[in-house]
Amino acid sequence: MTESPESPSTHGPLGSHESPIKITLVEDEPALVFTLQDTLESEGYEVQVIQEGTHAVEAIEKNRPNLIVLDLMLPGKSGFEICEELRAKGNATPILMLTAREAEADKVKGLTIGADDYVTKPFSVKELLARIQALLRRTRQLQALPNHLTMGDVEIDLRNAIVTRPDGTTQDLSTREVQIIQYLMQRPNEPVSRDELLEQVWRYEQSTNTRTVDVHISKLRSKIEGDGDNPKHLVTLHGVGYMLKDI
Repeated sequence: MTESPESPSTHGPLGSHESPIKITLVEDEPALVFTLQDTLESEGYEVQVIQEGTHAVEAIEKNRPNLIVLDLMLPGKSGFEICEELRAKGNATPILMLTAREAEADKVKGLTIGADDYVTKPFSVKELLARIQALLRRTRQLQALPNHLTMGDVEIDLRNAIVTRPDGTTQDLSTREVQIIQYLMQRPNEPVSRDELLEQVWRYEQSTNTRTVDVHISKLRSKIEGDGDNPKHLVTLHGVGYMLKDI
């Protein structure tokens, strides 16, 4: 099913009705900046433009946008460095990276260090707008989820990425582990395939090795299940995928 585009002027920042959605565009190519800024503003977004990387993190944190469109190749500091610095500071603002056509390694690296999605240059404006709208929708859905979750006798603090066991001991969750839980929380008691997790959580193509998912699920299960060998909540449906049940 194809979702119809949402009007930012109607919905405001991530669903608010008071003010427009703020997008920070970090891009140094003048012609592309002009086109994207004009297009985004015509769609009702409030656009902040940053054309070099050196002070990008400071400017982003001051402006507090709802979404960041981030080019990788920038003067002063790369898009990779900006993304890593933002995530290290705990900034969870959605990041849509702009990558070169043949740079598959750049896409993988960007997603690994915390980008939420990517668009490959050259791209159509319609594609970029669709990706932005989809990413904003996902963000709204995640914000509607509870920050605390109980699985049996284990407490999960998703905001701070911490699992607390009955004896008071804690374990940290990785960003990817939190994302897996959040995605499965949107589909409780419903099987989700490995390919879907790769596409929606990792943002990889479905041809990527699904063993990546299995490894992350195994590590996550060892943290949130009392008995990782006999899981009650994060269960495997052989030949189908995974399911979060009874939460």
